[in-house]
Amino acid sequence: MTDSFLLSDHDFTFPPRLIAAQPAEPRDSSRLMVLDRKAGTLEHARFSEIGRWLKAGDCLVLNRTRVIPARLVGRKVTGGKVEVLLLKEVSPSCWSAMASFTRLGATILFDGAEACVEASAGDGECLLRFSTEDVRGLMASRGSAPLPPYILKARRAACAPGSAEAAKDQSVAPDLARYQTVYAQKDGSVAAPTAGLHFTPELLESLRAAGVRIAELTLHVGRGTFKPIDAEDVRAHVMLPEEYEVPSESAELLAATRAQGGRVIAVGTTATRTLETLAREPGSLRGSTGIFIHSGHVFRGVDVLLTNFHQPKSTPLLLTCAFAGRERVLSAYREAIAKEYRLFSYGDAMLIV
Repeated sequence: MTDSFLLSDHDFTFPPRLIAAQPAEPRDSSRLMVLDRKAGTLEHARFSEIGRWLKAGDCLVLNRTRVIPARLVGRKVTGGKVEVLLLKEVSPSCWSAMASFTRLGATILFDGAEACVEASAGDGECLLRFSTEDVRGLMASRGSAPLPPYILKARRAACAPGSAEAAKDQSVAPDLARYQTVYAQKDGSVAAPTAGLHFTPELLESLRAAGVRIAELTLHVGRGTFKPIDAEDVRAHVMLPEEYEVPSESAELLAATRAQGGRVIAVGTTATRTLETLAREPGSLRGSTGIFIHSGHVFRGVDVLLTNFHQPKSTPLLLTCAFAGRERVLSAYREAIAKEYRLFSYGDAMLIV
C-alpha cells in the first residue's frame, strides 16, 4: 500500500448520471459494498443485510446531529436573487454564512426580515447581521434543506423543461425530513452525516437484538467538512474546526467495547473524526476539532468504517483512503462505478472491515 500526499492522486472520473438525485426508499434498500481490507475482497449486498458483518459485542457509533433549514433565498435591494447558507450562530441576530452576494455593507432582503453584510472573508463567506433576533424562526418558516449543489444539479438534469418534476420546488420540507438520520436529535449541521441515512428504526433495533451496542455522539457538520482542498500537497490544507460532544455514557460504552474485544464501528467520516479526536485526547468529551485525516494517519479509535461514496479530491475521500489504502479504495470505486452504484450524499454505502 503506497501513501500519497498529492491531491491529484485522490481523483477519479464517473458519469454524472450516477449522482443520486433522490434517496433510496426505503432507506435500507440502498446497495452496500463490503471491502475486506485484510482479504482484499469485495462483496455486494443490500444495506438491510449489514448485520451479516457485525458481531455481538461490537459498538456502532452514530452521529446524532440534526440538519437545520440553513438555506435561505433572499434578494438584493435592486431585485437580484441571493442564495444564502447560514453556517453558525454568532449571536441571536448575527450569523456566519456563505452567500452569493457579499459586498460589505450590502442589504439582503428576506420575507419578514433583512440582513446586512457586516464583514466579508472572501470565498463567499461573510457575517450577516439580521434585523431580527429570531433568525431560527426565519429559518423554520422560510428556510429549506441545505442540499449539496450537485444534488440540485442532478435533479435539474433529470427533469425535462416544462415537466411536472421540473416545476417542483426541489429543496423544501420533504428533503429536510429525508436529509436527516432517523436518530437525529441535536440541531446544528448544514450537511447530513450521510452514512447514517441508510438506517431505519427497525434495522437498528434488529442490530441491538443481535447484541450490537450502539453509542451516540455529536459532530455538527460545518464548512470544515465540505471546504474544498486547494493545495496539491494535502498537508497544507487547514481543516476548519467543527463542534463535537461525546456523552460520558458513550465514552464508557466505547471503553467497555475495547476492554471486551469488540470492534468500534464508525458510521461516517464525522463520527470517525470525533472518535480519532477522542482517542488522542481521552478526557476531551466536548469542544471543537480541526483534525484532518489523510494518508499516513494511524487510526486509534476506529476499527470498521461505514461510509458513502465521496466526491473526488474531498476530505471525506482522503479519510476513507487513509483508512483502507488509497489504491484499494480507488479500485473499489472503479468497481462501484462499473456496477452503477449510486454516488454521494443520497447514494449507496460502503462498509470497510
